[in-house]
Amino acid sequence: MTLHALENVRVAFDGHVSIVTLARPPVNAQSPQFQEEIAYAFDYLSDLDEVRAIVLTGAGKVFCAGVDLKERAGKQWAPAERRNTLRSARESYHAIMECTKPVIGAINGAALGAGLALVASCDILIASEDASLGLPEVTVGLMGGARHAMQLFPRSRLRRMMLTGDRVDGAELYRLGIVEACVPAAELMTSAMAMAQRIAGHSPVATRLAKHSLNAIENMSLRDGYRFEQDMTMRLAESADSREAMLAFKEKRAPVFKGK
Repeated sequence: MTLHALENVRVAFDGHVSIVTLARPPVNAQSPQFQEEIAYAFDYLSDLDEVRAIVLTGAGKVFCAGVDLKERAGKQWAPAERRNTLRSARESYHAIMECTKPVIGAINGAALGAGLALVASCDILIASEDASLGLPEVTVGLMGGARHAMQLFPRSRLRRMMLTGDRVDGAELYRLGIVEACVPAAELMTSAMAMAQRIAGHSPVATRLAKHSLNAIENMSLRDGYRFEQDMTMRLAESADSREAMLAFKEKRAPVFKGK
């Protein structure tokens, strides 16, 4: 598999920022191939030194409508096929979460079920006024997505979403503090790119270790989590970028980072 061979995911570059676009019309529903391509794209970008931040969005009016129900309805599963499909779904979400570069989710429309899991795997979220998040599985004979949604929503709202299928729109997502901004659709990518470029302007060593630390400490105790952060601080201090940042601060100039 190569970036050029991807059929459902588009990857573009703008300086130190990469834009990953979910592109499986009409609603970017997830198939096994789609899931594998998402994982490949983010694994690839993890290893690309020139990329320092990533924006994830959807083509068209929908971010991701979840799993492809038309493909699954009435499907006769071969032995191991269903489990392999579920595994590839998990890995696609974890590839975003474990990506070495910070990922900004630019939610351009509905992100439902498995689509919500993609959103919850990002580091920072910006929504358009057309965005919505939902867990409609109970209405279509499926389950899943609630554990990812727990990272975003409080208990009562999450259970309401899971048990009723209700969606939460962009304005409400902003009111709840789930997204950093809710902007007109025409301004979504500009806002997301501005955030990505700010991050890309920092030391890639620092942002990489910061994301690694945030992922690691999320479920640790206060003592263990802070100790882990201190270990990462010591590791960062050994880098040339760290020394450059301190010198630039002392000399009152802009730092020049080399990612080492």
